[in-house]
Amino acid sequence: MSAKSKRKARATVDRPAKPSSRLVTREVVEADPDGVRVVHHRVVDTLGRMFAAGTIDGDMLSAARDFEAAFTLASFDRMPSASLVLVHAPGTHMGTMSDRQIGAREQVFRSLDALGGMGSPAGSCVWHVVGLQSSLREWSMRQGWGGRAVRHEAAQGILVAALGVLAARRPRQ
Repeated sequence: MSAKSKRKARATVDRPAKPSSRLVTREVVEADPDGVRVVHHRVVDTLGRMFAAGTIDGDMLSAARDFEAAFTLASFDRMPSASLVLVHAPGTHMGTMSDRQIGAREQVFRSLDALGGMGSPAGSCVWHVVGLQSSLREWSMRQGWGGRAVRHEAAQGILVAALGVLAARRPRQ
């Protein structure tokens, strides 16, 4: 067996899908009913992994999922290169958007304001990692803070702190 085929035969490996992709996939190798080797690629959820590792708690995960849902409902996920300068602020004319979409945008803006705005490390991290679902590593290396790369450990700390703020703002159920 060649070295290349041995590398392919490894069971489960986390790796980036492609250098240009923002998604991290997990390669899962299984056998189908006929015994033929089948490779599946599954997307890895950053927040789910952090929760499973105990880095964030259930309230932080719920707050992140709420932000993610509002972000999607506000249609910010459809414009990943958008600048908040070009996005309408709450209370301004929104054109043909639905009331739910306007409410979701206001919720996203309130959350970003609580984090110090989009220009803050926490706001930028939550926008890119939770909202746009970039990997934490990609945000820390590409976006970072002040145009400089941020160490992965520091980026994770920024995200955990931001999720703590969002969790503290959530109404208790």
